[in-house]
Amino acid sequence: MTSVKKHGVYIAFIVYFTYLCITMANEQTSVRDRVRSDLKEPRRYKVIIFNDDFTTMDFVVKVLTSVFFKSQPEAEALMLDVHRKGSAVVGVYSYDVARSKVRKATTMARNEGFPLRLECKPL
Repeated sequence: MTSVKKHGVYIAFIVYFTYLCITMANEQTSVRDRVRSDLKEPRRYKVIIFNDDFTTMDFVVKVLTSVFFKSQPEAEALMLDVHRKGSAVVGVYSYDVARSKVRKATTMARNEGFPLRLECKPL
């Protein structure tokens, strides 16, 4: 192969490579934009705790501080709210976190022999 032919092949390769890079960049941009436009905020769920006649107030405060990370005064206020009104919203979380917290609190209650009931509902 002569040097002129090599030079021509080299130029053709550069032109084709540049064309591919530009085409791929445009395609990637359009795909990236399309994916981003379909994203939306995940659904939130509220965790509700219910009053019963058997679970002690001290245990409810313990659950609120250890599972839901409420401060002592906030846990006591929530516990009194549940006692007076029958139920209260403990927090708002993503679905996985809400289910996990309900499961952990329910397991704690059953291990202590209490029928404490919690559930998560969509906002």
